[in-house]
Amino acid sequence: MIVFKLKQILLFFIISSFSPLLVYAHNPIKKDKAVIIGNKGIRFSFDVSSGTLLAFTDMTNTSEVLNNQDMASHGSIWEITLEKYSVVKKLNINNARVFHFTKVNDKSLQLEWSDFSILSNPLFKVTVNIKVDDQEPFSDWHISVTGLHDEKLERVTFPKIGGVKDMGSENLAVPAWMGELIKNPRSIKEHANGTEKKYSWNYPGLLSMQFLALYNKETQGLYFAANDTMNYFKQFSLVVDSLNNMSYQMNNYPSFDSILKTYILPYNAIIGIFKGDWLSAAFIYRKWAVKQRWCKESMFKQNNNDLWLNKTALWIWNRGESNNVLVPAENIKKQLHLPVNVLWHWWHGCAYDDGFPDYFPPRQGIESFKNAVAQANREGVNAILYMNSFEWGTSTKSFKEDHASRWAVRDINGNMEPHVFNIFTHHSLTPMCMATSFWRNKYSSLADKAINEYSVGGIYMDQACDSYLCYDKDHGHSVGGGNYWVKGFGSLTGQIRANNTSNNKIVLAGEGCSENWLPFLNVFLTLQVSNERYAGVNGPKTIPLFQAVYHQYGVTFGNYSSLVSPPYDALWPEQYAPKHPEQLLNPKYNEQFLMEQARSFVWGMQPTIANYHDFLSTQRSSEIDYLISLAKLRYKVLKYLLYGEFVRAPHIAISNKIIPISRLSIYAGQGDRVKSFQEKVPLLYASAWKANDGSIGIAIASINNDPSQIKFSFDSNSYGLSKRGKIFMITAKDKRFLTSYENGKIKMNFKLPSVGACFLEITSGS
Repeated sequence: MIVFKLKQILLFFIISSFSPLLVYAHNPIKKDKAVIIGNKGIRFSFDVSSGTLLAFTDMTNTSEVLNNQDMASHGSIWEITLEKYSVVKKLNINNARVFHFTKVNDKSLQLEWSDFSILSNPLFKVTVNIKVDDQEPFSDWHISVTGLHDEKLERVTFPKIGGVKDMGSENLAVPAWMGELIKNPRSIKEHANGTEKKYSWNYPGLLSMQFLALYNKETQGLYFAANDTMNYFKQFSLVVDSLNNMSYQMNNYPSFDSILKTYILPYNAIIGIFKGDWLSAAFIYRKWAVKQRWCKESMFKQNNNDLWLNKTALWIWNRGESNNVLVPAENIKKQLHLPVNVLWHWWHGCAYDDGFPDYFPPRQGIESFKNAVAQANREGVNAILYMNSFEWGTSTKSFKEDHASRWAVRDINGNMEPHVFNIFTHHSLTPMCMATSFWRNKYSSLADKAINEYSVGGIYMDQACDSYLCYDKDHGHSVGGGNYWVKGFGSLTGQIRANNTSNNKIVLAGEGCSENWLPFLNVFLTLQVSNERYAGVNGPKTIPLFQAVYHQYGVTFGNYSSLVSPPYDALWPEQYAPKHPEQLLNPKYNEQFLMEQARSFVWGMQPTIANYHDFLSTQRSSEIDYLISLAKLRYKVLKYLLYGEFVRAPHIAISNKIIPISRLSIYAGQGDRVKSFQEKVPLLYASAWKANDGSIGIAIASINNDPSQIKFSFDSNSYGLSKRGKIFMITAKDKRFLTSYENGKIKMNFKLPSVGACFLEITSGS
């Protein structure tokens, strides 16, 4: 064992025949004094006198990940923010007067810092363990903090990898709910005060999975992840400084409590290298993720044969009273001849994004509402009702009468966290603490009324896949950090289901998507498929990251895809109401609608149309026919597009086109807020799927007004197929044998009709 100890300015060399021991002074770093661990794919070098990360090497490419021309940018691999007697201090490796390391073997290292200059506590110690995988270019990083005495840990930032150099033509893949791709993330000129640009995502919450992938697909990719299986709140962050250096960090949140004497990170951070693109990174994560509890306990796996949700061919997402919601759904069902169900907003007696949770009685009256639901049920149309999962309107009478503020989320300073969504009333909502039985009882009683008294098919729980840190000491959960939010949500959905007295299983849906909520929600509203309608065209691009990892474990649906202008809540101020809500949009935006529907189809989502009305069947017949055609085609291939596993599609040459794009939603699309853009989009969308029986399906949807030549080839063994087999062409109208393949060579060359769609099924055997 070799131990290095820093003390004052002395330099000692003590050599023992029993245990060689070297002791160094806290002298300036000598770059040739490094301790190294690694394998054939990855290597880390640390300074022996301080624990600074000197080098992070991609051994396969013999290239450095860090900018070694600017060692100052590397910084400390951890940072701790703590409070003692209301005084906040930040520690890093530079505050330690004593540093030890132990190299366990060539792949494992322990680093230890103590005797901190800005603390009076001599027992305070930080220990980091790093272990490199035996074969793969990945490593596990772990930290513990011991010897706490009256100090409260606010945040433990670890690992912190500074000085990541530019790989050129970089892309950043982020599982922000469904998934986002940020091109050239360093080039975004939004540096705060001209100094830095920061990206940050909370998990569990907007970050649906625990990884980030920064890559140049031609050269190198960096993989940052965690292997937390217990839903602890954390934050993934990337910072680009004014010199274009990038740093990665994961912010971990212990319980903010002076009783805490030791903090041991309850999971590992993962740092690695890969070659490929966002889908390559997704498959790396999937290999680990599908073995976890949330997949084994997913609601879809438990109910994938006997729930009406899974038989849904089309969703109608309408708002207002039943004539505007249920009746159009019943009508299009007769046209489709397949199951149609409804996501119902603005049924409630309070104004949207204002009067929550005072939902009852329904705005059209109790008896009228019940009769309409009963009629829809007889027609086989199920409705799930909108109810926000944790917001309470601070201007409501009930907020005061029920003393709701006592059970609201509190920040670290003890304040509530109100925010305004409604741009017309400007009334705020505040999040209620999901860990409190008060809120769970309140919400479950409302769901009980909707399900058992009004006979609806389920509840849409808005903002479900999100979480907060709550610092209220009287709520019965750990203060600040912890995993109480997801646990509380699980208890809430358990209560709702336990209260169900109907003969049918209910559906609980939620906004967004997340691995943490797979055991609790039946279906996830993934709005990013129509990201341009609410975010424009200049931000991140949507990618189906969540489907690539979890498609066969969770159902996704929903979009803002619409052919009419947005509705306006009748309970909002009259002076802001448009003269003609829900009127036909300019036909120049029809291609945007087609694009959204094509994406939904090939990404394995249940089709959805927002703001549907019967007149669209005649006045936008081509677009509605396209939607119905995709819905019928999807219904024929559910073994792939509902139950199948996402795999990489073969390369198909695809043309692009610049089309008009509208930024249009209930807030973004009102009055002078309507925005129009031009965006280059693919004219063809494709994906590939593997069924449980090993057969492969390729979904193809065109928005091209001209026929598309579809040409591709691949080896059958790349998809686990045998050397010979058959290929079938499936359309909305029929299924027919197309051709056979031999010797493991699959070649396709055919013409797809204009604005057409098909599904190719490839099976092994003669």
